Amino acid sequence: MKILVLNAGSSSVKYQLFEMNDNQVLASGLIEKIGEMDSLAKIKYCDERGCEAKIERVGNIKNHDDALAIISDLLIETKVIASLDDLDGVGHRVVQGGSLFSKPALVDAHVIEGIERLIPLAPLHNPGNLAGIKVSLEKSPSVPQVAVFDTAFHATLPQYAYLYALPYKLFEEANVRRYGFHGTSHHFIVKEAAKTLQKPLNELNAITLHLGNGASMCAVKNGKSIDTTMGLTPLEGLIMGTRSGDIDPAILFYLARTQGYTIDTLDTLLNKESGLKGICGNNDMREIGKMAQEGDEKAKLALEMFNYRIKKYIGAYSAILGRVDCIIFTGGIGENDSDVRRDSCQGLSNLGIEIDESVNNQRCSSITYISTTSSPVKVLVIPTNEELEIALQTKEVIEAL
Repeated sequence: MKILVLNAGSSSVKYQLFEMNDNQVLASGLIEKIGEMDSLAKIKYCDERGCEAKIERVGNIKNHDDALAIISDLLIETKVIASLDDLDGVGHRVVQGGSLFSKPALVDAHVIEGIERLIPLAPLHNPGNLAGIKVSLEKSPSVPQVAVFDTAFHATLPQYAYLYALPYKLFEEANVRRYGFHGTSHHFIVKEAAKTLQKPLNELNAITLHLGNGASMCAVKNGKSIDTTMGLTPLEGLIMGTRSGDIDPAILFYLARTQGYTIDTLDTLLNKESGLKGICGNNDMREIGKMAQEGDEKAKLALEMFNYRIKKYIGAYSAILGRVDCIIFTGGIGENDSDVRRDSCQGLSNLGIEIDESVNNQRCSSITYISTTSSPVKVLVIPTNEELEIALQTKEVIEAL
């Protein structure tokens, strides 16, 4: 079974083609700068000799229709498939499923209408996701299409965890509630942890940390999400590359009154000019680490703030879970930054968390235990694979038809 996974944004499309018999990646690529004269199309694949090969092309890609046509051409040119009709399914990443979608959905008119209705909740993401779905349906109408939602894993949050202490009618009339994001990643690494720990998923309690330029944590009880740091939008929770994370909401009123900030400038401030970038002027954790080593005090402060916020949530989630079997780090920072892993877990031996410095001090490209052998709570690094998780969920939907 061959499944193509599409992650379409407003100006880009990331794609991967899987052979689901062994979960092998047959090809992967990216279309960037859609709508610009210097659009870039990339593909990576194995040639007839079994060697890794790449193709890159620059030129104007006008829209998502052109983008999918180029993806099709590249897959055919590299002889990965003969045509899009050779596919057994297409899985689409959709950021916001709201309260409408608690599991992957076979795309039909009802699903498309639902994703459109949810655009106000994810105006930067759902339109691009939807464009990819519509073009794919047009180009390969005979191939089953499945929408996989980032929010779906968090559909199991209890009401007391997802509601905000605002007038209840705002939940009823405007869908204001916590939705959470990165659900596909959190779901994937929890399943991998259950296999590694040889524990049934429905008995696993875990705290998962997806740490990248966007960052979130999740409390998982008996294999299900019961709380997560991101909220109505991906702005809430941890300090991120350019997002503030948790703040006193009255700061916004104060800035509006005293500095003349508008809704748009506040939006830009919190989403694009805050977080690590706001503190030290840089949102690349690798660069911030170098700056800190060279004595930059603001870089040191940014790291301290980042790790402190993580530590607070580890404590909070330990409290609501009661028993924690494991803590899982993933994402670009979680998988590669040993300092963040060490510092965010430092001093938590009272919670049964002990890091093995020698094992932690390495880049983890595969599942790695970084806790001491005597640590009651196991700490793991598990590389995420959101595209594979989308493909697996797509396969499950198609096989149930």
